[in-house]
Amino acid sequence: QVQLVESGGGLAQAGGSLRLSCAVSGSFSSINVMGWYRQAPGKQRELVARISSGRTTNYADSVKGRFTISRDNAKKTVYLQMNSLKPEDTAVYYCNLWTAVADYWGQGTQVTVSS
Repeated sequence: QVQLVESGGGLAQAGGSLRLSCAVSGSFSSINVMGWYRQAPGKQRELVARISSGRTTNYADSVKGRFTISRDNAKKTVYLQMNSLKPEDTAVYYCNLWTAVADYWGQGTQVTVSS
């Protein structure tokens, strides 16, 4: 059974940094996309960044130049380095693993950025 466990959320000041990690356990296709989504109160869940097994990356316009997604396939872990944080980055961040046969989600980790 595939499980995703996020860590690294918390409180940061505007302009600060946080690093999120998502460790995946279980077996899954080597062809996949790992990503981070976020959901702020009263808003829909949105894509933040994603990285394919071929290491192609996509970012939301709002985080380009500030956030960096990376992955370690040997550790089955995806990371999100968040720099120059803004109060509008405050949200619950969810890790996602997409394969052709299934879509998996973590439980979410809260990120709060104070001004």
